[in-house]
Amino acid sequence: MDSLITAAARALAAGDPLGALNRVALRDDAPALALRGIALAQLGDLVRARSLLRSAARAFGPKEVVSRARCLIAEAEIALVSRDLGWPAKTLDAAGAILEAYGDRVNAAHARTLEARRLLLIGRLDEAERRLAAPNAAPLPPASRVARELVAAGIAIRRLQTKPARAALARAHHAARAADIPALAAEVESASRVMSTPAARLIAGGEDRLLLLEEVEALLTSGALVVDACRHAVRNGGTIVPLATRPVLFALARALAEAWPADVPRSVLIARAFRARHADQSHRARLRVEIGRLRAALRPLAEVSATTQGFALAPRRERSLVVLAPPVEEPHAAVLAFLADGESWSSSALALALGASPRTVQRALEQLAQAGKVQPFGRGPARRWTTPSVPGFPTSLLLPGPLPGG
Repeated sequence: MDSLITAAARALAAGDPLGALNRVALRDDAPALALRGIALAQLGDLVRARSLLRSAARAFGPKEVVSRARCLIAEAEIALVSRDLGWPAKTLDAAGAILEAYGDRVNAAHARTLEARRLLLIGRLDEAERRLAAPNAAPLPPASRVARELVAAGIAIRRLQTKPARAALARAHHAARAADIPALAAEVESASRVMSTPAARLIAGGEDRLLLLEEVEALLTSGALVVDACRHAVRNGGTIVPLATRPVLFALARALAEAWPADVPRSVLIARAFRARHADQSHRARLRVEIGRLRAALRPLAEVSATTQGFALAPRRERSLVVLAPPVEEPHAAVLAFLADGESWSSSALALALGASPRTVQRALEQLAQAGKVQPFGRGPARRWTTPSVPGFPTSLLLPGPLPGG
């Protein structure tokens, strides 16, 4: 490898993409194309960066399998930053296996971290954790340690495990200082702000207050019966009744919990659950059916009893009853929670991450765009959606992941 390529690689490792470009901008050999692609990716020109990396992979000879694998891993990282979650994971696995076989354990470990980041984004936390736990014989450089610890922190945050999350963020901060790359330090600071940002609202006794992530964790282990409007479930400790696929039952449970220990008139329940302005006999009959279903679903945790005016919800044991709600409630809060990371997302990537149909996500994006909350750029398959960071959105609670204790 010649001196210019070596100098450009060192500049990239030090977080100086302009310095790298100054050395290889006029060259079209395979190593120069790869370094230019990585430099442009660091500068934010992701489309041109992917094109250069593909050209570099083709330009490397059939015997240069390690260099080609490194190009594939760099392209995978750009795809992840571009929120192209459909990028073939098998290709990344194959490239990592090649690097492992040829002794490049540092880049092989980086490939595993990239796959763990992808799995984290789509809510497959157990698989992401297994990726991170794979043994690595070679010590990682500081920049790679930052990426790994941020994934570990993300997994812990999604699981509402705040102590492991803070420990991982502290390790990431220490590694970012060792790397001495401002962009990495800024990424760690941005991730750390989740711990000091309100994550939810506690509604109890007619009053509500904001909770930090640590307070949410404490609440869910406090013994209180929680009607969780972030995950659409009713829970107490390790007992969870999921109602995400039964919106009418959850609407009834929340209305009853917000009024506890008082009851809720039938007309109010009909308006909340069925969005009916005027109740008639058919609404009252349907309410009786849905209350019966709710009573059966919540039997392990609470009792739903009829009163003169309506219905009341009461925990089965001596415990409090509270509602955990997002700090800002929006019709499409989950979509906004993803876009709040500041990256540009395609509708197909959002659909994959949310586990929803592409058309459902497209309708949500169109409604948010009409309200001025998101904006598109590009056309056709290249269209992406962005929004400025939305203060107050509980990204850790709205993004996919298992309920704590589930």
